[in-house]
Amino acid sequence: MKWKHMAALGVALAVLPVFVPAQNLVNRTDSVYLFSYATVQDAGRSGLQFAWSRDARQWFRIGGGYVRCDYGTWGAEKRMIKPHLMRAADGMWHCVWQLNDKGLEMGHAASADLLSWKRQTYFLKGQTEGEQSAPDFTSLNKEKKVSALVDGALYEGYMQKVAWPEVDRMLEYAGYRAEKGRLDAECTAQDAGRFSGLEEVNMQLDVRPGDAYPISDKLIGVFFEDINYGADGGLYAELVQNRDFEYSAADQSRERWDGSYAWSVQGSGGSFSVVEGDDPVHPNNPHYAVFDVQTPGVMLKNGGFDGIVLKKGEKYDFSLFGRIPSGYKGGKVDVLLLDKEGRKVGGTSVRITSDRWKRQKAVLKAEADVSAASLVLVPQTAGKYEFDVVSLFPQKTFKERKNGLRPDLAQAIADLHPRFMRFPGGCVAHGDGIDNIYDWKGSIGPLETRKPLRNLWGYHQTRGLGYFEYFQFCEDMGAEPVPVLAAGVPCQNSAYEQDKLLSGGQQGGIPMEQMDAYVQDVLDLVEYANGDPKTSKWAKMRADAGHPEPFDLKYIGIGNEDLITDVFEARFSKIFKAVSEKYPDITVIGTVGPFYEGTDYEEGWDLATRLKVPMVDEHYYNTPGWFVNNQDFYDRYNRSGSKVYLGEYAAHLPGRPNNIETALSEALYLTSVERNGDVVTMSSYAPLLAKEGHTQWNPDLIYFNNREVKPTVGYYTQLLFGQNSGDTYLPSDRTTDNNRTDVNRRIATSVIRDSRSGDVIIKLVNLLPVAVETEINCPGLPEGEAVLNVLKGDPSDKTARPVEQTLRVGERFGYELPAYSLSVIRVVGSAPSVR
Repeated sequence: MKWKHMAALGVALAVLPVFVPAQNLVNRTDSVYLFSYATVQDAGRSGLQFAWSRDARQWFRIGGGYVRCDYGTWGAEKRMIKPHLMRAADGMWHCVWQLNDKGLEMGHAASADLLSWKRQTYFLKGQTEGEQSAPDFTSLNKEKKVSALVDGALYEGYMQKVAWPEVDRMLEYAGYRAEKGRLDAECTAQDAGRFSGLEEVNMQLDVRPGDAYPISDKLIGVFFEDINYGADGGLYAELVQNRDFEYSAADQSRERWDGSYAWSVQGSGGSFSVVEGDDPVHPNNPHYAVFDVQTPGVMLKNGGFDGIVLKKGEKYDFSLFGRIPSGYKGGKVDVLLLDKEGRKVGGTSVRITSDRWKRQKAVLKAEADVSAASLVLVPQTAGKYEFDVVSLFPQKTFKERKNGLRPDLAQAIADLHPRFMRFPGGCVAHGDGIDNIYDWKGSIGPLETRKPLRNLWGYHQTRGLGYFEYFQFCEDMGAEPVPVLAAGVPCQNSAYEQDKLLSGGQQGGIPMEQMDAYVQDVLDLVEYANGDPKTSKWAKMRADAGHPEPFDLKYIGIGNEDLITDVFEARFSKIFKAVSEKYPDITVIGTVGPFYEGTDYEEGWDLATRLKVPMVDEHYYNTPGWFVNNQDFYDRYNRSGSKVYLGEYAAHLPGRPNNIETALSEALYLTSVERNGDVVTMSSYAPLLAKEGHTQWNPDLIYFNNREVKPTVGYYTQLLFGQNSGDTYLPSDRTTDNNRTDVNRRIATSVIRDSRSGDVIIKLVNLLPVAVETEINCPGLPEGEAVLNVLKGDPSDKTARPVEQTLRVGERFGYELPAYSLSVIRVVGSAPSVR
C-alpha cells in the first residue's frame, strides 16, 4: 500500500517490512468499532488515540498521536481534552477538543484518513465571527460518549462503526511507525552486537565526470541566534553587563534581575538606584542610574559577564552618558579597572559637570592579564550623578570594527567559510508574543537610540549587535546575509493572549489592520540593505553608520517554524506578495514548520506550492539513526518545486553530547545534501554558540567562556565541508563486497568540483567499527599529491580534531577509510576532464 506521507516521514519504503495480518484476507470481518480518546495520564498531551473492537467490549489499542494539540506554551498547555471525533457525509473526519479545563476554548482539525491531519484552528465555543470562529458542525454525525477498557485502563471517548479496511490501514501504518522508530533508535552503542564478526569492507568508487551537474555554491552556512548568551556576553564584544540599566523582571524570573542587575555599590557613603525619568538619553532607553555620593571614594561597580577579561598592554574604549541633576556641581569621576583583589590594573577619568546628557569618552590600558576584572566609577566630589549606556569595549575586535565582535569567537565562525549567515535568530526573530517580535528598526542607529528587547530564552538583548553589525559581519566573512523576519505572527509557544477571549496565545497575529505598516517595515529593510542613500531614508541611515555602499541583500526569510494556520497564511501571503512585487530579485524563504513531517510540514509545502514561494526553510533535530537511515530524504523531492534551505538540524543522542557519533552521522547526511544540491540550496547546523554556565540548549557547535573558544567535534564536520565546498557534483557508482543494508548505509561518499579553483574534493564517511578499503577511479584526475584531512575517533570521543596529511592520487588510487571517520581528499587545481 502506498502512503502519501511515507515519503515525508523519511524511511525508504523498500527497506520496511510489509505489515500483513496473519489471518486469511478473504475471511475478514466487514466492519468493526473504532474508539477515539485522549490519555488522562498525561492530560491529553499524547494527542488523539485509537482502539478497535469487534463487539464493543474487547478493545485492541491501535495507537495514535497523529494529531496533537499545539495550542499554547510547552509544559502546562498543548493539551487535548475530551476530544470528540465526528464524521461528515463526505467521509471527512473532524475532531473537536477542549484546549484547557475551562471548557470554553476549543480546537479543531480535520482528516480524510485519521493519519494525516489538516491545520488546526482555535476558537471560543459559540464564536461566529473573527479570524478563528467556530466551524459549523450541524451536519456531522455526533456519536455518544462511551467508556472503554484499553490495555487495562478505562477511558472516556467516542465510538464509531467503520469499515474494516479503514482500521486495517491504521494498523499497517502503526506497524510502519514502529519499524521507523526502531531504525531511528539505532546508535553506535549497539555496534558491538550489530556488527559482531564484521570484517574489513572493500569498496570500489567509480566517479562519472561526464554526468556532472551543477549544485548550489551556498550549501554550507551558519545560523546565528541569540541563544545561550550568544550575543551580549558572547559574540558582541561589549564587556559591561546591563550597560543601559534596562534589564527588567519581565525578561525572566531570576532573582534581582532588574535595572540594577550586575551593578553594586562598593564602600560606604553612597547609594545607587535606577529610575525611569522624564528626560532620558533617548525614549527607547527610558531608565538610567542615579548614584548618590555622600562620601567621595565610594564606587559603582560592574563585574561584566562572569568577570571582565583583560589582556596586558591592550587598550579599551570607555564611554558613558552622564549628567548632574539640578542643585549639584559634579566633577571628576575616576574610571578604574580592578582585579579580584581590588588592585588597580587600569584607570583614567572623565568630568561630568553638565545638567544635560553628554557622552564622555576615554581609553584605558590594561596593566596586567586579568581573568575576572571589574569596572568601577568613583566620583571624587560628593553629589548626585546620573549615568546611562556605560560601555567598555576592547579596541581589538574582529576586523577592528567599532562596536564590533569578539575576535576569537568571530574568527572561529569565519573559519567555517560560511557561504551565508542567517540572523538574528529562529525563535528570537518571531518572539514570545506580538510585543516581542524582533523589530529590525529598533536594532540600528546610535547605541543609545536602539530599543532593548526581552530575549525569549530568558535574558536581555541590548541589541548593540544589531542589523548593521550582522550585515557587516556577513560582508567581513564573504557570506550572504539572510535576515529572518516574523511572518506577522509570534512563536506558537507564546504565552500571549491573542484577544480577550482566547488565552494561551495560539496563534496570535498582528491585527490585519496593522499589517500594512508591518509589511512596509519588511520593504524598508530591503531599502536599508540595498537602497541609495541619496533617495532612501533607510539607506541614508546605513550610510551614516559608515557603509554608503549597499550590502547586496538577496534573501529574506519570512517566518520560523510557524504553525501553518489561517492566521499565518493570511499574513505570510500578504508579506510575500508585497516583497515579490516590489523586489522580484529578492528570494523570499518561507517556512514549513518545526519538523520534517506532520501537519505543518504538509500544509507549509502546500502553501509554498500554491504561492510559488522560491525557497522554504526546513528544520529537524533527529537521532543519529534517523540521519543514517534517511540519506535518500531529498532524492525524493520534486526537482522543479521550491528549493530547500535546511535552516536548522543536528544529531541528538540521550544526554545531548556533541561527539564523533553525532558528527559523523551529520557528515553522512551532508554527503546526501551535496548529492541533492540541485534542490537544497543552503544548510546550517543549529544552534551555533553556547556560553558555558548560560546554556539553554544542547548540543551546540561552539562552546566558549570569557577566555576560551571550544569548538566541538561537530564543528570540524562543518569546517571540513565548509572549507571544501564546490558547485558541481560528480556522480559515482559505489560497490562493496558486503550486501548488508545496515553496513552500506554507514558508508557515504561525495565527489564535487569547485569551478573557481578547479579543485576536486572527495568526501568519504565511515560510521562502521571496521576499516573500509577503497579503490577510487576518477577519469581525468592527474597523478600528484592531494591534501587529506581525517577526523576519526571512538564514537563517544568529544575532543577529536582533524589531522592533515598528504595522499598520492591519480585516475586510480587506493585509500583505507579508518573506522568511525570522515576523510576529505582535496586534489588542488586538477578538475578531471569531462568524457
